[in-house]
Amino acid sequence: MKLGDVVLKVRSKNAGPFWVTIDIFCDRPDIYKRVRDGLSSTSVAQLYRVPEQTLKRFDIEDLRVVKFSLPRPVVQGSAEDRDMHGAQYAALLEEYELG
Repeated sequence: MKLGDVVLKVRSKNAGPFWVTIDIFCDRPDIYKRVRDGLSSTSVAQLYRVPEQTLKRFDIEDLRVVKFSLPRPVVQGSAEDRDMHGAQYAALLEEYELG
């Protein structure tokens, strides 16, 4: 099953000129645990083609949110930047097949 079919929302956004943040919102504790346990940092790093050691992960149980921050491939606003707000990153993770 795709991650986007299980969770309430996947949102990505700009986190400064050098970082993007992806938030996965879960509406129930059981869904949060399934996402937390079924989505490895390694697989997210591979999905976005970044070294795993540069990926930051935050599991926020009280809010039922799993959050990832990763470096942008180019500096925000530069001539090479095709996603100034970082909004496209969420779509890729929504398609992730959750085990």
